[in-house]
Amino acid sequence: MRVMVIVKATKDSEAGVMPSKELLTAMGNYNEELVKAGIMLAGDGLKPSSQGKRVRFTGSKRTVIDGPFAETKELIAGYWMWQVRSMEEAVEWLKRCPNPMPGESEIEIRPVYEMADFGENFTPEARDQEERLRDKIAAKK
Repeated sequence: MRVMVIVKATKDSEAGVMPSKELLTAMGNYNEELVKAGIMLAGDGLKPSSQGKRVRFTGSKRTVIDGPFAETKELIAGYWMWQVRSMEEAVEWLKRCPNPMPGESEIEIRPVYEMADFGENFTPEARDQEERLRDKIAAKK
């Protein structure tokens, strides 16, 4: 199963406070373990929401909203995409993670939908299209 591991933002990450040399080294070592174990598919840190934008959809109308965004606890500071056997395995790997922020922080794990999860609404044509797109993405790596 694929999961997205979501590192929640903090006041420091939203202020653009960069991680220490020690934390960067610890996270690099942790990421290396994930790669060696075949778990990590992707991962990156995100710049503060002050450098981001949101697009609000209302019917056919689109409204662009400039950051920063309120409610730091609802924002994302980084992510990983992992391939694991179970949610329990993801939790065990996450327990080994260095604390990604100075002080208290929170990381969320969410399963990713797979094609089979959409059932009969995911037509053979839509499946073929999805597979072609995934193949194109993989070819670019």
